[in-house]
Amino acid sequence: MSTNIKVAILEDHQSIIDGYLYRLNESKDIEVVGTAYYGEDLDQMLESQPVDVLIMDINVPSRRDNPNPFPALHVIPRIIQNYPELGILVISILTQQTLIQALVEMGVSGYIFKQDGEAIRQLPRIVTMIAKHGIYFSEEAFNKLRMDKGGEISQTLTARQLEALSLCAAYPNLSTAEIAEKMKVANSTLRNLLSGAYLRLNVRTRIGAITRLQQLGLIVKSSPDEIA
Repeated sequence: MSTNIKVAILEDHQSIIDGYLYRLNESKDIEVVGTAYYGEDLDQMLESQPVDVLIMDINVPSRRDNPNPFPALHVIPRIIQNYPELGILVISILTQQTLIQALVEMGVSGYIFKQDGEAIRQLPRIVTMIAKHGIYFSEEAFNKLRMDKGGEISQTLTARQLEALSLCAAYPNLSTAEIAEKMKVANSTLRNLLSGAYLRLNVRTRIGAITRLQQLGLIVKSSPDEIA
């Protein structure tokens, strides 16, 4: 029997939470273990039970008596460092490339526009992908992030991105934290390296990235005969 994917939701509109619950309940492998309306409730929600994927709006109020926006961009790096295996999926009305790029650099695993109805309908599949260390971005966001400064699609990987993927290929059973330790970098840095590599290779998972590098001849696939 497969282990349930445990999901927590931070969103200040009950109707939107209800929509997410409706979609997520379509999958028997997903369990919503907590919801919160205010940003300052986030730590308690994550501390109270294991969570695999956090779905969050970054524009929720701080708390009931403080309607000012929760400082999500300040809190997310700490959450990623404290919970290295947690995948964060941001669902927001904001579409600015600068904001999305900043969140990717922090280590979030996905960004969906609230107006992207198709992605919302596919929420169980997307959550499952993120729980397995994949990424997902609304198509418009995905294309924006793949553009280099000249406006062209970039597929060139940095040396550190190649290093990270080579470790993933060599040690497929290692966790994010364990690979980060081998590279002597923070968990958020590793997430940024992998997300950037996925975007440039036009893939959404570690397996997809490794397969693509094998196709490009950058990683050689070992056969059982070669290992024996």
